[in-house]
Amino acid sequence: MEEKRRNKRTDLDISVSLGVISEDLSKEKEYINVEITDVSKMGIGFKSDRQLLVGDCFDARIQIWTKEVIDAVLKIVRCKENEEKEGEYHYGCIFVGMTDTDALKIQIYQMFSEEDE
Repeated sequence: MEEKRRNKRTDLDISVSLGVISEDLSKEKEYINVEITDVSKMGIGFKSDRQLLVGDCFDARIQIWTKEVIDAVLKIVRCKENEEKEGEYHYGCIFVGMTDTDALKIQIYQMFSEEDE
Protein backbone atom coordinates (compact mmCIF):
# COMPACT_ATOMS: atom_id res chain seq x y z
CA MET A 1 0.00 0.00 0.00
CA GLU A 2 1.32 3.44 -0.92
CA GLU A 3 2.04 5.74 2.02
CA LYS A 4 0.07 8.98 1.66
CA ARG A 5 1.03 10.68 4.92
CA ARG A 6 3.23 13.75 4.67
CA ASN A 7 4.80 13.19 8.09
CA LYS A 8 6.34 10.12 9.67
CA ARG A 9 4.20 8.49 12.32
CA THR A 10 5.77 7.06 15.46
CA ASP A 11 4.15 4.24 17.41
CA LEU A 12 3.00 5.38 20.81
CA ASP A 13 1.08 3.22 23.26
CA ILE A 14 -0.75 5.55 25.67
CA SER A 15 -4.30 6.26 26.69
CA VAL A 16 -5.84 9.71 26.64
CA SER A 17 -9.17 11.37 27.34
CA LEU A 18 -10.74 13.45 24.63
CA GLY A 19 -13.24 16.17 25.48
CA VAL A 20 -16.10 16.38 23.02
CA ILE A 21 -16.40 19.91 21.63
CA SER A 22 -20.07 20.82 21.49
CA GLU A 23 -21.82 23.86 20.06
CA ASP A 24 -24.04 23.85 23.17
CA LEU A 25 -21.81 25.67 25.69
CA SER A 26 -24.31 25.10 28.52
CA LYS A 27 -23.82 21.34 28.20
CA GLU A 28 -21.24 19.68 30.50
CA LYS A 29 -18.22 18.44 28.55
CA GLU A 30 -18.26 14.71 27.82
CA TYR A 31 -14.97 12.79 27.87
CA ILE A 32 -14.05 9.72 25.83
CA ASN A 33 -11.12 7.44 26.72
CA VAL A 34 -9.11 6.30 23.71
CA GLU A 35 -5.89 4.42 23.07
CA ILE A 36 -3.37 6.40 21.02
CA THR A 37 -1.64 4.16 18.47
CA ASP A 38 0.66 6.58 16.66
CA VAL A 39 1.59 10.23 16.53
CA SER A 40 3.19 12.69 14.12
CA LYS A 41 3.66 16.43 14.24
CA MET A 42 0.47 16.74 12.13
CA GLY A 43 -1.86 14.30 13.90
CA ILE A 44 -2.57 11.09 15.79
CA GLY A 45 -4.18 7.73 15.30
CA PHE A 46 -6.29 6.16 18.02
CA LYS A 47 -8.58 3.23 18.77
CA SER A 48 -11.94 3.43 20.48
CA ASP A 49 -14.95 1.21 21.01
CA ARG A 50 -17.15 4.23 20.41
CA GLN A 51 -18.25 5.13 16.89
CA LEU A 52 -17.39 8.77 16.13
CA LEU A 53 -17.99 10.84 13.02
CA VAL A 54 -15.46 12.11 10.52
CA GLY A 55 -15.34 15.86 11.09
CA ASP A 56 -15.89 15.65 14.88
CA CYS A 57 -13.48 17.81 16.94
CA PHE A 58 -12.08 17.16 20.41
CA ASP A 59 -9.98 18.84 23.09
CA ALA A 60 -7.08 16.56 23.97
CA ARG A 61 -4.49 16.50 26.73
CA ILE A 62 -1.78 14.11 25.64
CA GLN A 63 0.92 13.13 28.12
CA ILE A 64 4.09 12.53 26.15
CA TRP A 65 7.19 10.43 26.96
CA THR A 66 8.78 13.32 28.92
CA LYS A 67 5.67 13.36 31.15
CA GLU A 68 4.79 16.81 29.78
CA VAL A 69 1.22 17.38 28.65
CA ILE A 70 0.43 18.66 25.17
CA ASP A 71 -2.88 20.48 24.83
CA ALA A 72 -4.35 20.15 21.35
CA VAL A 73 -7.55 20.25 19.35
CA LEU A 74 -8.09 17.23 17.08
CA LYS A 75 -10.33 16.73 14.06
CA ILE A 76 -11.22 13.23 12.83
CA VAL A 77 -10.38 12.82 9.14
CA ARG A 78 -10.55 9.01 8.81
CA CYS A 79 -12.44 6.13 10.40
CA LYS A 80 -12.11 2.41 9.82
CA GLU A 81 -13.81 -0.42 11.68
CA ASN A 82 -11.44 -3.12 12.95
CA GLU A 83 -12.16 -6.26 10.92
CA GLU A 84 -10.65 -8.51 13.60
CA LYS A 85 -12.38 -7.02 16.64
CA GLU A 86 -16.05 -6.15 16.29
CA GLY A 87 -17.06 -2.84 17.81
CA GLU A 88 -13.56 -1.32 17.70
CA TYR A 89 -12.73 1.58 15.40
CA HIS A 90 -9.43 3.12 14.33
CA TYR A 91 -9.38 6.87 13.71
CA GLY A 92 -6.98 9.22 12.01
CA CYS A 93 -6.96 12.79 13.30
CA ILE A 94 -5.18 15.99 12.43
CA PHE A 95 -4.16 18.65 14.89
CA VAL A 96 -6.20 21.77 14.19
CA GLY A 97 -4.90 23.51 17.28
CA MET A 98 -1.45 22.95 18.77
CA THR A 99 1.52 25.19 19.43
CA ASP A 100 4.61 25.03 17.22
CA THR A 101 6.62 24.24 20.36
CA ASP A 102 4.55 21.11 21.04
CA ALA A 103 4.82 20.01 17.39
CA LEU A 104 8.59 20.39 17.68
CA LYS A 105 8.61 18.14 20.78
CA ILE A 106 7.02 15.38 18.69
CA GLN A 107 9.59 15.85 15.91
CA ILE A 108 12.47 15.64 18.38
CA TYR A 109 11.06 12.43 19.89
CA GLN A 110 10.79 10.92 16.41
CA MET A 111 14.44 11.75 15.65
CA PHE A 112 15.60 9.95 18.80
CA SER A 113 13.24 7.01 18.15
CA GLU A 114 14.68 6.53 14.65
CA GLU A 115 18.22 6.39 16.08
CA ASP A 116 17.15 3.58 18.46
CA GLU A 117 15.82 1.42 15.60
